[in-house]
Amino acid sequence: MMKRIAVSANTDELDNVLDFVNTELDFHGFPSEAIADIDLAVEEVFINISSYAYESINGEVVLYISVSENEATLRFEDSGKPFNPLEVPAPDLDKPLMERDIGGLGILFVKQVMDEVLYSYSGGKNILTMKKGGCDN
Repeated sequence: MMKRIAVSANTDELDNVLDFVNTELDFHGFPSEAIADIDLAVEEVFINISSYAYESINGEVVLYISVSENEATLRFEDSGKPFNPLEVPAPDLDKPLMERDIGGLGILFVKQVMDEVLYSYSGGKNILTMKKGGCDN
């Protein structure tokens, strides 16, 4: 069963979002190493939505979570401007820091720490789904 939280797309809501996620992960006995990865991915995605999705208007972020013993599925939805973060080119990590283009590092990190990251745009909403296994296979 998916649980849901809806919050204002405001970075001040990050603690509420993380509390919601961690309560579910802890309840299902998810390992602390996986929780740390999920927390960092949730923070990255939530801050990006809060910072860029709505430009000058106030918006909402809805986060769904479903947790089993073996996997956590998190789905972010927002009605901001359409944006597929998975299409952002990966940064050239071989370039010196001052010569790198801005952006791309956060989603690269999310893709590295999560087992699966999917994007779709449906019904006027950006939908980003992330999955993380609870144990090493």
